[in-house]
Amino acid sequence: MLVVAVCLVFAALGRWQLRRHEERKLANEVMSARMAAEPIDLLAALGAAGPDIGSLDFRPVTVTGVFDPADEVLLRSQVSDGRPGFDVVTPLTTEQGTVLVNRGWVPLAADTPPVTEVTPPAGTVTVSGLARKSQVRPSIGPVEPDGRLTVIARVDLIRLSTQFPDLLPAWVQETDPPVDVLPIRVPPPPTDDPGPHLPYAFQWFSFAVITAVGYGFLIRKALLTGE
Repeated sequence: MLVVAVCLVFAALGRWQLRRHEERKLANEVMSARMAAEPIDLLAALGAAGPDIGSLDFRPVTVTGVFDPADEVLLRSQVSDGRPGFDVVTPLTTEQGTVLVNRGWVPLAADTPPVTEVTPPAGTVTVSGLARKSQVRPSIGPVEPDGRLTVIARVDLIRLSTQFPDLLPAWVQETDPPVDVLPIRVPPPPTDDPGPHLPYAFQWFSFAVITAVGYGFLIRKALLTGE
């Protein structure tokens, strides 16, 4: 009975991974469709979306305002072409509130905001990029300390609203213009990555088969030897 239970558990884990694979496939299709859409005005889109901010995730948007580099924060543990560094996240003051803009990657040497080597343009600008929803801390991961943050582990808008009281509920990953000078634009995420779930499913199903076949051999051996 124990062997049967183990095989059933392995098979259930395999089916779970298959469901995860289908979920990942659907998420990729949704992301691809959103990123292929025409840009929309972020402020108008936020008003139309209401509490459903997730529906705007990865939508191309534009937003107009004035950058405030004095209150920049750095997103740590970011990599560009194998090089470690930070993403520069700069608040943009708009007519409806503050929007955080990820302007791109800088090397580890630029570890103190505001990063004067990549000062944003002054005056009113229109930023083009992808709308992103607030990032949530996973079950295991760094916890942001109390107080004002200058370096962050994720763009957690709820946490950052303590230092940006008028923070809007979406941020922007700037994509236009794509430049090879600092800050280097963060490329859009791939939409064709199936993830590891299908190989994991085959692995769990293989465990179930190996367990069943192995137990069968043990039974056969016991019958032949009389043990």
